[in-house]
Amino acid sequence: MGIVAGLDSSSEYTRIVVCDADTGAVLRQGYAQHPVEPKATEVDPQSWLLSLGEAAGSGLLEGVEAIGVSAQPHGMIPLDAQGGLVRPALVGNDRRAQVAAADLVDALGGRQAWAEAVGSVPGAAQPVAKLRWLARSEPEAAQQVAAVLQPHDWLVWQLLGRPARRTTDRGAASATGYWSTATGTYRPDLVEIALGHRCALPEVLGPAEAAGTTPEGLLISAGTGETMAAAFGLGVGVGDAVVSLGASGSVMAVHHEALADPSGMITSFADATGMHLPVVHTLNAVRALRGTAEMLGAGELAELSALALASTPGASGLVLLPYLEGERTPMLPHTAGTLSGLRRESMKPEHLARAAFEGMLCSLADALDVLRGRGVSVGRVFLLGAAAELPAVQAIAPSVFGAQVVVPQPADYAALGAARQAAWALGAARGTHSPAAPPRWQGAAAQVFEAGEEAAVGSAVRQQYAATREQVHPGAFPPVS
Repeated sequence: MGIVAGLDSSSEYTRIVVCDADTGAVLRQGYAQHPVEPKATEVDPQSWLLSLGEAAGSGLLEGVEAIGVSAQPHGMIPLDAQGGLVRPALVGNDRRAQVAAADLVDALGGRQAWAEAVGSVPGAAQPVAKLRWLARSEPEAAQQVAAVLQPHDWLVWQLLGRPARRTTDRGAASATGYWSTATGTYRPDLVEIALGHRCALPEVLGPAEAAGTTPEGLLISAGTGETMAAAFGLGVGVGDAVVSLGASGSVMAVHHEALADPSGMITSFADATGMHLPVVHTLNAVRALRGTAEMLGAGELAELSALALASTPGASGLVLLPYLEGERTPMLPHTAGTLSGLRRESMKPEHLARAAFEGMLCSLADALDVLRGRGVSVGRVFLLGAAAELPAVQAIAPSVFGAQVVVPQPADYAALGAARQAAWALGAARGTHSPAAPPRWQGAAAQVFEAGEEAAVGSAVRQQYAATREQVHPGAFPPVS
C-alpha cells in the first residue's frame, strides 16, 4: 500500500520509524533529543518541533504517504484567541498542581463523583488540575486561555499548518480529566470549574480518521498519547495486560468498557482502537530492586538477579512489602516499606535479594488483581522495561502473575503504534482497508515464559506476601483468592 511513518515525541526525545504500510516492517529510523532540560516542568513547544526536524533529517521521510503522532501524556498547552501560546507548556512531571487536584476533588463532591464523571480522579499530572493551578497561581494568564491542547494535539496541528480545526483522539482525550471515557464526550463544565471559564477543546477523532492532509499531500492521522500508542504498537488485545517495570510500575489491560473506580486506583483511559485501557499505577517497582542492591553491595541488577536465584521460592520466609516511597496501589501514601520474616536462617543476602524480586512482582500482581476484580480478563502479560530482561524476573513472574509472560524485544513501540495508526488512516481514506479494524502487522519478537509446574509455588508466594501485607496494612486489599 505504501510507506508510513510514526513519530513519538516523549518527554526527552523524538523517535521516528518509517514502515511498510502492509507489513509494519521498519525501513528507516530517526532520533533526536529535545533541546530542553530532561526534568523541565515548563517547556516551549517549539523545542519539540526542533527535535522533530532533526530526527527527520537526511531524507528520512522520503516517499512517506502518511504520518502518525504519539506524544508524552498529560502536557497542557494553553492558547489565546489567536492561537498563540499564553505561557510555556506545563508537562506531565510538573507536580505543582497537587493541591489544585485535591481542590477539584472537593469541588465536584468527592472521588466517586469524578470517577463517575470521567473515569478517573484528578491528579497533579492531568491537564484539568494544571488548569486549576493556572487559574489560582497565574490568574491573568488563565483569563487569556481560549483553547487547550495536549502535546500530540499541538504537534498534529503544527504539521497541518495550524488550521482553524484542532483535533485529538479518544486516547489522548481520556487523559485530560475533562473527557468521559464512558460517554465519549467532553465535560466542559469541569473545564469551567478548573479554569474559571469554558474554552475551545479539540475535536475528538475516531481511530481510523485522519486529522487532515498537508499542502504537500501528506496524510496526518489522528495521533494519540504515548501510552495508547505503545499498546497499539505491541499489538495487545482483549485478554492481554502490559506491566511496565520502571522505578515505579504500571499495569494496563485492554477492556471492552470504561471502568469507574472511586478509590482512584484505576485510571480509565481509552485506547487507540475504540476499546478501553484501564491502568493501575504503583509507586514502587525497580526502585525496590535498586535499593536492595545498594544495601547488599551488589553493583548491578544482574548481580542481584543471580543472587536471588541462589535462594528458593518464598525466600526462606522473608517478605518485602516494597512501599519505599509510600504507595498508590494500595492507597498508602504515607507508609514505608516493611521487611518481615527475619529469622537466623533467612538472614542471608540471597534471601533478601529473592524477597525484593518477589515483593516487587507481588505488588504488581496486586495491581493486576485490581483489574481482574473488575472483570478484566488477563491471560497473557507483556513485561516492558530493562528489568524485564533479568533472569530472576523471568523466572518468578509467570507463577506470581498466574499467566503466560511475554518479554518483547526492545523497540520503539510508541512510534510503531503511531505508524500503524497512520497505515490504518491511509487505508481507510483510500478505501483499501476497513475503518472498523486496524491493519494486521507482524507482532513483536518476544520471549515467552510459562508458569508450568511452578504455578502452585507462585500461588504460595502470593499467599505469604498477602498474609504479611494484611497483617501490616489490614484491609488494604481484599484477600487474594
